[in-house]
Amino acid sequence: MTLALYGHPFSSYTWKALIPLYACEIPFTFHMLDETTTDTDAWRFVTTRAGPLGKFPVLADGAAVIFEATSIIEHLVVHQPRATGLIPADADAAVQTRMLDRVFDNYVMNVVQGMIGEYIFKDAPDPAACRRIRDNLERTYDWLERWLAGRPAPGRAITLVECAAAPSLFYADWVHEITARWPRLKAWRAHLNALPAVARCIDEARPWRPNFPLGAPDRD
Repeated sequence: MTLALYGHPFSSYTWKALIPLYACEIPFTFHMLDETTTDTDAWRFVTTRAGPLGKFPVLADGAAVIFEATSIIEHLVVHQPRATGLIPADADAAVQTRMLDRVFDNYVMNVVQGMIGEYIFKDAPDPAACRRIRDNLERTYDWLERWLAGRPAPGRAITLVECAAAPSLFYADWVHEITARWPRLKAWRAHLNALPAVARCIDEARPWRPNFPLGAPDRD
């Protein structure tokens, strides 16, 4: 049975679910959800069956309905033979992988979304709030720079870490640029963007760049 993924190509958490599907070459059908979507059944499915708030991405696998991008990846690892390498078999390595997943979701992407909210939901962004957000991102950039110093050179493999890091760092750089102050992090972001599965997400999202509330830079 073919999987079905519900989401939007410009959504960071949709990317997080798309990257392993693309990287592992798992067949699936994509249902795009936005204000122009006429697929009312898809909207109804997500809003009535997927999670307390009806958010995407959502994966349908037969009778199983999985929401939250990390849980979608965990589901793929359990049920798709091609996806077993997304999380290490070694228990200690798996713990470290899941910890890094939370770093990118909670300390990068969720912080980025706070800045986006300042521009979307307010008449004018609060300078103090924006400064706090940038400070928090810099603290995370500093931590990631130190973490990368202890890692071997990145390869082509895709794990849960890359699935979480690629979309988080892609949009974080748009909100608060990852400059030469963080050379390892800057180089790793470029490496992630060049991975075929990530590059595909970047290209598929290009039509929606004008909608980015802070203005999308042209460096990607």
